[in-house]
Amino acid sequence: MKTYTFFSLSFLMIFFSCSQVKVTGPDEKYNLVFTELATTWDEAMPLGNGMVGKLIWEKNGRLRFSLDRADLWDLRPMENIDFERWKFKDVYRHWEEDTYEAVQAVFDVPYNQLPAPSKIPAGALEFDIEHLGKIKSVKLDLRTAICVVEWENGARLTAFVHAEQPVGWYTFENLQQPVKVFMDSPAYNRSSDGGQTDQSPNELNQLGYAQGEIESGANFHTYHQKGWGDFSYQIHTEWRESENSLTGCWSVSSSNSDWEPRPKAKQVVSIESEKGLDPSFKEHLNWWSHFWSKSDISIPDFLLQKQYYLEMYKFGSAARADAPPISLQAVWTADHGKLPPWKGDFHHDLNTQLSYWPSYAGNYLDLEEGFINWLWKYRQTFKKFTYDFYETEGLNVPGVTTLEGEPMGGWIQYSMGPTVSAWLGHHFYLHWRYSMDRKFLEEKAYPWMKEVSVFIDQFSIKQDGIRRLPLSSSPEIFDNSREAWFAETTNYDLALIRWTYEKTAEMARELDLHEEADKWEQALSEWPQLAADPKTGLMFSPDIHYESHRHFSHLMGFHPLGLLDFSKGESDRQIILKTLDNLEKQGTDEWVGYSFSWQGNLLARAFQGDKAAEVLRIFAECFCLKNSFHVNGDQCKAGHAKRHYRPFTLEGNFAFASAIQEMLIQSHTGVVMLFPAIPSNWSDVSFSTLRTNGAFLISAELKEGTVNYVEVTSENAGEILLENPFGANGFKCRQPYEMEGSLIKMKLTKGQSVVLNKK
Repeated sequence: MKTYTFFSLSFLMIFFSCSQVKVTGPDEKYNLVFTELATTWDEAMPLGNGMVGKLIWEKNGRLRFSLDRADLWDLRPMENIDFERWKFKDVYRHWEEDTYEAVQAVFDVPYNQLPAPSKIPAGALEFDIEHLGKIKSVKLDLRTAICVVEWENGARLTAFVHAEQPVGWYTFENLQQPVKVFMDSPAYNRSSDGGQTDQSPNELNQLGYAQGEIESGANFHTYHQKGWGDFSYQIHTEWRESENSLTGCWSVSSSNSDWEPRPKAKQVVSIESEKGLDPSFKEHLNWWSHFWSKSDISIPDFLLQKQYYLEMYKFGSAARADAPPISLQAVWTADHGKLPPWKGDFHHDLNTQLSYWPSYAGNYLDLEEGFINWLWKYRQTFKKFTYDFYETEGLNVPGVTTLEGEPMGGWIQYSMGPTVSAWLGHHFYLHWRYSMDRKFLEEKAYPWMKEVSVFIDQFSIKQDGIRRLPLSSSPEIFDNSREAWFAETTNYDLALIRWTYEKTAEMARELDLHEEADKWEQALSEWPQLAADPKTGLMFSPDIHYESHRHFSHLMGFHPLGLLDFSKGESDRQIILKTLDNLEKQGTDEWVGYSFSWQGNLLARAFQGDKAAEVLRIFAECFCLKNSFHVNGDQCKAGHAKRHYRPFTLEGNFAFASAIQEMLIQSHTGVVMLFPAIPSNWSDVSFSTLRTNGAFLISAELKEGTVNYVEVTSENAGEILLENPFGANGFKCRQPYEMEGSLIKMKLTKGQSVVLNKK
């Protein structure tokens, strides 16, 4: 390994600002800055690139890098899930005969008691820092995704995870004496010493692995760990020391006999080290500069602005087109000697879906592709599950899955619910509408939705011309009891079913498949409308009114699906307003953090900007740790919710970012609305290149309460319908346009940009 000088962050910023690399991104005032290292893993500084990640914190007096890789999984089949013995019809029989405990014993108990399948941690690097003395500052620079730790004696650590390669770099400078490097393996053969974390009941040593060995030399450590079956992984780090500095590189690799061979960590580090630190850093900086250039916002609320930047930073750290989807903790698996909360798996009854909400308006379709690609890759696995369990053709997806899409069990109403693939189909639809990629529509979006529609057709029951599901559910109403299955179709399932048929027909018409479109429209006509009470609005089901609950399953028809919308008339408007009013009246006792960020989206969609900002502040202040990780429970203990626990999951973070975007721009109806839900005291607001339905990129500025300009770029040729944001002030535009009431209509060619200015 060559010896490289890792210049200070301030020097690097000056160097690259004068070079061809343009540094863009949030101002430094939005960085995370502390005067000490965190002493728990879930408050650590997070770095990542979608495939590998690192948490920087202090444990037992040593500075610790908790290392992770997205595909580190124990993939043993879930015990007791045997579709030769258990079909949906058996679940239905036990429900009907009131012997439902038999179902719980098979599908729920093993998930709670058995340690695998599960996401697993990689291991850690540690550094003895006691002799360095008192820490001066710990900073996470959001623009460059670099963590810098400075000590009062002048010593400095600078660390980053390469934005595109599965490696990380670290450099200690200004050392008065050497820093020792250690490697620590997970507790596969010993009890944990990391304390208790909510929703992490299983110890790592329950996995039954033989503890891997750490091979060490004068300037390297290598750890090889054998997992379940043919799975194994390797961590390697090596470093070089000079008189007062130490520079090192690390990687984590994984292998399985069923996977395509890939280089081991030792080889990856060797290649990256030969290339050198400076080129590696330049590649890293280029990626993040491009990431931040994709879009930006400016709002006059420091707390919300900072939280937005932190959420988008985490999104850039957790999502890639060529990496697995964002799981519950993404590349920041718990480092506490136990399995991660909820096994770090893929929950598709809310968690994965919310995690990708900010990719659309945020103009990050490239990063959202990792989710779409994974779903498409395992569609045959999902179809097999559908045939084996439901005994139908078509496509449904287990609601809780492993890395390879296999069912994991748990509360079966949601882990094997009948409309999971429909909600996942929403992302196929959004990807098409926000990209207008016809090839994607033809080859992936419509085929996915068509298979979902086939499943619903075959699984549902038709009686007297009206369709229903044999059993329905609404996450997570009545938990895992027999009553959690509904004899009548819930608003959750019904909204997803109605939306699926509507959009499948829309896609078929776009592809000139008119007979198929007719079929899906006929199927849609056979389903009832959503259940709504005249006084309280949308209900859980025709018989069950909404009560305080963390999952707004009854509201799916309003947001995110848009079956109900203000634009559709006074009837919809009244149902929405009464539903939101009832949501507020029922209180937030049973809510968790993501409930508040989802509520922010709901309120923004209803143009209630002041309330949206208020609930988003509650989320940022009371449901996130100091490093911005969402932890479900009310950390302020201020009466916002009954739960004060802290299992870390990411969907609440990303739903927050989506809510901010909804306040600034909306296009779900096909009409673009600018600043539709900003608070009454926000007079100066702007954003750049936010994306809309129809594949338009829009920048706009509101100054002293008046829109100054709007710039529209058409990524694909098309007509934009823009709600006139200038009002009575009027506007100037060189591009030909038509006015239709308050709508500005313009036809743009591919790549064309047009600017509208106030008069």
